[in-house]
Amino acid sequence: MTERPFRVSSPSGPVPGILWSPVSVATRRPLVLLGHGGSGHKRNARTVELATWFVLEAGLSVAAIDGPSHGDRGTLPDYRTRVRAEGMPAILDHMAADWLTTVDALAPEADTDTIAYIGTSMGARFGIPTSVALGPRLRAVVLGKFGLRAAPAPLRAIDTPARTTADARRLTAPTLFHLQWHDEIFPRQSQLTLFDHLASPDKQLIAHPGPHATTPPTAIAHWRAFVLRNLSA
Repeated sequence: MTERPFRVSSPSGPVPGILWSPVSVATRRPLVLLGHGGSGHKRNARTVELATWFVLEAGLSVAAIDGPSHGDRGTLPDYRTRVRAEGMPAILDHMAADWLTTVDALAPEADTDTIAYIGTSMGARFGIPTSVALGPRLRAVVLGKFGLRAAPAPLRAIDTPARTTADARRLTAPTLFHLQWHDEIFPRQSQLTLFDHLASPDKQLIAHPGPHATTPPTAIAHWRAFVLRNLSA
């Protein structure tokens, strides 16, 4: 497996990312995009774990980029300042554009006509508009730990229920939704309502007991199997 840092230029500014690829495959491989959660970054533990599995066990290419004001793009306080200044709808548009620019830049090295996306929490917040923007190139998307309304006041202030609902109604790729039954960040009903709005004719919801930060190994196995099944189809 090779791990190559990259930086692409997007309308919102430089976008730092990492591409993981198998070294023994001569042809371009389908591309899995990984969106990290809030306060994370492109190389956090779960992202590296997923990337390693998809490359070594499935022979796929994997890419991750830092979210706005996360990782090499800044710090979390800057993120809140940016949201107040620009508004979350604009941030959603910028992040979708960042992903599209990244995908275009990776076209020589990966099969960018066959894509999957995985992102929960903040990764799902940005993953929904990104998934819509990817259009028919997106063959599978794993979302979750995210709803139309948040419980903590700071997150409620950046909720965009109308925008998220509109985007969800345009998301038609096969979708797996991960729900933590006792999520204290995004209440259960808020997540179930979002799932109802997803327009995909092939959508599944799998619920697991536990709070927002919990992700059982069986859930990650479901994510991987769902992505592989749909990419191979």
